[in-house]
Amino acid sequence: MSGSDQAPHANYAIDVTDGRVVAVGPADQIRREHPSARVIDVTGTTILPGLTDAHGHLYGLGLSLDTVDLVGASTYDEVIARVKERASRAQPNEWILGRGWDQNRWPGKQFPTAGPLDAAISDHPVWLRRIDGHAGLANSAAMRAAGVTAATPDPSGGRILRDASGNPSGVFIDEAQELIDRAVPAPSFALRKARVLAAAQKIAENGLTEIHDPGADDETIHAVQELIDEKKFPIRDYTMVSDNARALDEWFARGKLIGYGSRLTVRSVKLYADGALGSRGALLLAPYSDDPGNSGLVVSTVQHMTEVARRARAAGFQVNTHAIGDRGVRNVIDSYEAAGVMPQDRFRIEHFQVVAPSDFARVARDAIIASMQPTHATSDMYWAEDRVGPERIKGAYAWRTALNSGIRLALDSDFPVEFVNPFFGIYAAVTRQDQKGWPSGGWYPDQKLTLAEAIRGFTKDAAYAAFEEESRGTIEPGKLADFTIVEGDLYSVPQSELFKAKVRYTVVGGEIVYSSR
Repeated sequence: MSGSDQAPHANYAIDVTDGRVVAVGPADQIRREHPSARVIDVTGTTILPGLTDAHGHLYGLGLSLDTVDLVGASTYDEVIARVKERASRAQPNEWILGRGWDQNRWPGKQFPTAGPLDAAISDHPVWLRRIDGHAGLANSAAMRAAGVTAATPDPSGGRILRDASGNPSGVFIDEAQELIDRAVPAPSFALRKARVLAAAQKIAENGLTEIHDPGADDETIHAVQELIDEKKFPIRDYTMVSDNARALDEWFARGKLIGYGSRLTVRSVKLYADGALGSRGALLLAPYSDDPGNSGLVVSTVQHMTEVARRARAAGFQVNTHAIGDRGVRNVIDSYEAAGVMPQDRFRIEHFQVVAPSDFARVARDAIIASMQPTHATSDMYWAEDRVGPERIKGAYAWRTALNSGIRLALDSDFPVEFVNPFFGIYAAVTRQDQKGWPSGGWYPDQKLTLAEAIRGFTKDAAYAAFEEESRGTIEPGKLADFTIVEGDLYSVPQSELFKAKVRYTVVGGEIVYSSR
């Protein structure tokens, strides 16, 4: 494989044998030493170490590709119109599922209610996830199917939004979503497997060679294994086991699964400390600036997280915990420390989104990895300061503060909450602007990353976050031949153009799993 390396005006080649890099050097030399090798000419491209999304939901993406896409809807009426179109093609009483609405994009920024949805679609249960997955909207048919009434109490770690009379208004936040979820007919295994494959192909098309899947269930893991056995699974998958008592018991007893078919690793678990900022479920040390009676939700107690962390350490598993609010982050740190966290455990905090100033040093001291999503900042910047006010926002989406504090930073997207494309994240990390160039100079520009730092977060540090730095994350002899090859010289394009990068090839283990040609 020959082509331009990151060095300008140099024609380099990479020699790949049996799925690994054997040599990297001048193309003429590599050609002389291996005259019979199959050559793929990638002149005029940039060859990157295979990009990794360190937090992306595999089945969630597959489901989103197979349900009503609500991303970008600028009004509730637009959401309803998209759902109504899908319902017009549905079987009688079929559930209509969708994802992607965001009330922060709508005039008034108010949560929706079931009434307008009922008026448009009354003969199908409708269940629509918010874009972050931390809230859902049900119509009355769905609530009836789930047996939810005014007498249904809020579950621990969740909230049912209600009208003035105490009746459920249609929105279910965090753990309350399970009240509706359990009524949705389960997909067949064949359908689940088809969705997983569609997601994996979409991931490969976007230049990603590996994902870290936060919170997969047994059925999804089984689907991935079958696809690997059938040699159909194009990417690598570092899977975190969901916080389910039975699943944790089984995996801790069974032990780690490393490199199944050279594609799947299961050696970590995913916990949830709190909810999300957009739905005001993120757990804060002080009330929301725009909702003074609310400080968010405790999804998992410190005691529960400590217990799981202790068991995980004993079984040799990593713990990766969702924490978005500053209280949520602190609770995770407290639980890790109570469990005796050591640097070699490489425990992670997923999102690490709003952080109290004093807690950056604690995270660095404990060698906890921060897994952060650059595009969350550029999606949330229009309203995030309303949530937390002008002081707390200084510790929010604070990538530069994290790095300067000595924290290792793995970068990702949280798809399908955000788009799969990793170059959207690289662009956001470098510019802190949306793709229209707003705001001028970037949102809290002191938190920007350099291009090299952003790429490292999607390569070398993402590999470290999965205990894979010896085999992935850089291009050098002995490492896996995982490459993301993009058109042109990524290092010379204007920063404002980074999100437009075009993938020519995605290569996993020396195999081209996606080609634009």
